[in-house]
Amino acid sequence: MRAIEQNVINTYRYLHNHPEISWHEFKTTAYIKEKLKEYCSKVITFKNYTGVIGEFGNFDGKRPVVGLRADIDALWQEVEGKFKPNHSCGHDAHTAIILGVLWKLAEEKLLHDKVAIKFIFQPAEETGDGALMMVQNHVIDNLDYLYGIHVRPYHETPMGVAAPVIIHGAAKNYEGVIKGEDAHGARPHLNLNAIEVGAQIVNLLNQIHLDPTVPHSVKMTKFQAGGKSLNIIPGNASFGLDLRAQNNELMTTLDKKVREILSTIANLYGITIELTHEDYVPAAVLNDTAISIMKKAIIETIGESNMKPSILTPGGDDFHFYSIKKPTLKATMLGLGCDLRPGLHHPLMNLNEEALLIGVNILFQAIIKTYGL
Repeated sequence: MRAIEQNVINTYRYLHNHPEISWHEFKTTAYIKEKLKEYCSKVITFKNYTGVIGEFGNFDGKRPVVGLRADIDALWQEVEGKFKPNHSCGHDAHTAIILGVLWKLAEEKLLHDKVAIKFIFQPAEETGDGALMMVQNHVIDNLDYLYGIHVRPYHETPMGVAAPVIIHGAAKNYEGVIKGEDAHGARPHLNLNAIEVGAQIVNLLNQIHLDPTVPHSVKMTKFQAGGKSLNIIPGNASFGLDLRAQNNELMTTLDKKVREILSTIANLYGITIELTHEDYVPAAVLNDTAISIMKKAIIETIGESNMKPSILTPGGDDFHFYSIKKPTLKATMLGLGCDLRPGLHHPLMNLNEEALLIGVNILFQAIIKTYGL
């Protein structure tokens, strides 16, 4: 176990220091592939995509197939004044933990013919479309169970505590443009200031009122207009929006309200507002069977007193596309306390590396419980 522990920590540190953004995880994919080749009977990569799959055990069709999924991409983020790829969401930890489960399984020689495990290292979770690529490439077609993991911030889940399910909300991001004409700074009557249009959008977004018992929010997260010449009133701008809703039904309503606001402002001022890009991940789909297995795995590993029943979060994850696209799939995501500070997506995020082995042991036990071994 000491060798596995060191391998997990070394892997985490390597990945942490070599982050790559969504759909550009080329070195990360190659690194994981080399790790898988030593232990997996089959290693699969994709012609036009990053990401890699490893198969371990006996795939003779006589036992259920269990998937373990880790996301592998980093964020593009300003860190100490410089924009660069940065692992501030814990995907480096997830990958190290899932590889640790493989190494632990490989040590248990008697398990090789009793399990059928598909190790899924998925790209592009941050853009919300990596899971869909895996679905389109038939990665989950033969899966009966799917387990994921996500590290949690200290104020939500303390170190040494874990939850058998993360109840994510739905999340949607838009990129859009405001299209108009520039005007001289002394002649504001000759155009419509795109910055003022942006302010109008923000004001109307803040006036959206939906069911207060269901957490939700919408906010502008990017706005760019104008240039070096400060005597020009900009007619064009680009913007970004972030939408959150705890369930998929409210997200549908929120999305409709936002689109109505953009359309209303465009019609009112006779300008063009276009949405140029959209990312979306659905709210969690819960499966009692998978959650029950993960509960038993947590209790077996760290005790019932250290099990949190569930984690409710407005954050999103494309993991839940798997359950939506394959309703018979028994899936859940483990929430792992790891003293993560200052918080997820903070540019200087860090965690307690000792928690990585807790994650390995819990997921290993989830496999044992799944197969009744």
